[in-house]
Amino acid sequence: MRTLPYGSWPSPVEAALAAAHDGRPDDVGFVGDEVWWTAPRPTEGGRRTLVRRHADGTEEPVLPAPWNVRSRVIEYGGRPWGAATTDAGPLVAFVNFADQRLYVFTPGGDEPRPLTPLSPVGGGLRWIEPDPRPERGEVWCVLEEFTGEGPTDVRRVPVAVPLDGSAADDRAAVRELTPERHRFVTGPRLSPDQRRAAWLAWDHPRMPWDGTELIVADVGDEGIFQGARTVAGGPEESIAQADWAPDGTLLYASDRTGWWNLYRDGRPLCAREEEFGGPLWKLGQRWFAPLDSGLIAVLHGRGAAVLGILDPETGEVVDAAGPWTEFAPALAAHGERVVGVGAGPRSGYEVVELDARTGRARVIGAPHQDAIDPAYYPRPRIRTFTGPGGREIHAHVHPPHHPGCRAPDGELPPYVIWAHGGPTSRSPLVLDLEIAYFTSRGIGVAEVNYGGSSGHGREYRNRLREQWGVVDVEDCAAVALALAEEGTADRERLAVRGGSAGGWTSAASLATTDVYACGTIIYPILDLTGWGTGETHDFESQYLESLIGPYAEVPDRYAERSPAEHAESVTAPFLLLQGLDDVICPPVQCERFLDRMAGRGVPHAYLTFEGEGHGFRRAETMVRALEAELSLYAQVFGLTPPGVPALELTR
Repeated sequence: MRTLPYGSWPSPVEAALAAAHDGRPDDVGFVGDEVWWTAPRPTEGGRRTLVRRHADGTEEPVLPAPWNVRSRVIEYGGRPWGAATTDAGPLVAFVNFADQRLYVFTPGGDEPRPLTPLSPVGGGLRWIEPDPRPERGEVWCVLEEFTGEGPTDVRRVPVAVPLDGSAADDRAAVRELTPERHRFVTGPRLSPDQRRAAWLAWDHPRMPWDGTELIVADVGDEGIFQGARTVAGGPEESIAQADWAPDGTLLYASDRTGWWNLYRDGRPLCAREEEFGGPLWKLGQRWFAPLDSGLIAVLHGRGAAVLGILDPETGEVVDAAGPWTEFAPALAAHGERVVGVGAGPRSGYEVVELDARTGRARVIGAPHQDAIDPAYYPRPRIRTFTGPGGREIHAHVHPPHHPGCRAPDGELPPYVIWAHGGPTSRSPLVLDLEIAYFTSRGIGVAEVNYGGSSGHGREYRNRLREQWGVVDVEDCAAVALALAEEGTADRERLAVRGGSAGGWTSAASLATTDVYACGTIIYPILDLTGWGTGETHDFESQYLESLIGPYAEVPDRYAERSPAEHAESVTAPFLLLQGLDDVICPPVQCERFLDRMAGRGVPHAYLTFEGEGHGFRRAETMVRALEAELSLYAQVFGLTPPGVPALELTR
């Protein structure tokens, strides 16, 4: 055991290693008896491919580069592929990221052929949640159609795309399944008898976790939706997901009690103060899946989502045995087989299959493999802290950890407070090599699920209503100071870090508190007035109405809360990271902030990345960003991490 100062421990967790293992399998589904999913390829320009698991257990990527299976609908995307089985084999429809066209192909056959046209208008034509229906000669999905050049000149509607390719150059050949009624819609789910369809819808200024409507319509002989009516939901009731049980009853997850619980035709199935759903950031997310037996596979919990089987007759839930303490909202079922994407504190996300008849769960795809000795993994602790007014704050604390190093007696470690994005989201407790990159070098990390985070009920989420930039900043500061006061962290060596909404929290923390010695701000929101008046995309264009307040009523609050308006208050060094293709938090926000910082003598660095949008996907970008972040902490905290390129800070 070597005695070395915190931050100088040699570590095998290199930035390239963390980047190579970034991302997770997602969008799992059954194609006949096979399981398919999308998988990240950070070393291939950040694309996502489609992976097929054959009956013998072998995995095969079915779409080579440059195909990139990813949709830009609502910019965050969602489920970009679907398949049906035919006599000729699987018929697969998918969205290609580069042109956002819908394609179809049969594995082993010809190259994918386009089904939809390009559009020169605004953001063009985009598609999501494709559901091939060869018996009708169509693919049912959601169309996002730009009607002008502005980011909010857009409409969305369920449609049917001809499989014969007649719409490849003709938008008019795309059949709309129902008249446009709502700003946002999810893909329609057909009842077992094919006579009814159900989908979710909502309108500005609500976000889907604020309030959605569950709509049911009859399906006419020509495939037209008729008699659409709202059967659940409303302005203060969020329906996270809906689906049909095999007996034709309608299942859905509603938070009408303050928790997302499951209902069948309006009757609660398992009334608990737990979440059986979550915030719908991507279209097609699935927290439950009905089985042929009448049982229901569910994700549920408080602060985490585990996989279980719910008996709707008794309300009992039996959880799957295994090391997975967190599952992504990507369930699929076939017969009595359930597949999901699970992870834990010592394993990354992998494709897991649960046999509901035997209760046996096993890894069937993208298996976690230790890239380094697990002795270097973080050893997190689940903590609850006390914030202003005595409110609870949930967090995951990852102390510095190294199997062969310790710090000198009496030295306290530096800590970085991580603020997650969203802000209506949360930090899951799973193995993250980016966290290990810091903890294995002797720098602690605390992930704060501040008030407003999901996973703890609607009341906890609503803490952020009109309080963004206040509650999140206060909660992160409370955790940082509590760690220092209890002797876990060095009060003089605290940093804050976050991306997107977490970038906002990081910047606001530097502008309004003196808690942190430095900060890392990643593709952030910095100017609310600009972001709320045309500088962002349609999905979040009115998010601030609930996070800050109605602009027409409290316009001054938008300026008061914006870090860009308080650049003169930022005195701590910072690193600013930005993708140049980001349409959600565009570079102009960073540029405006830096203009106001000019000449103030605050050490900082601004790194931009071509070809990157909102969320870094390319390995080389992630390597540069991680090494730059570590160098910032090294310079500010007086650390000497070996082998880290120096980041040039300007004033």
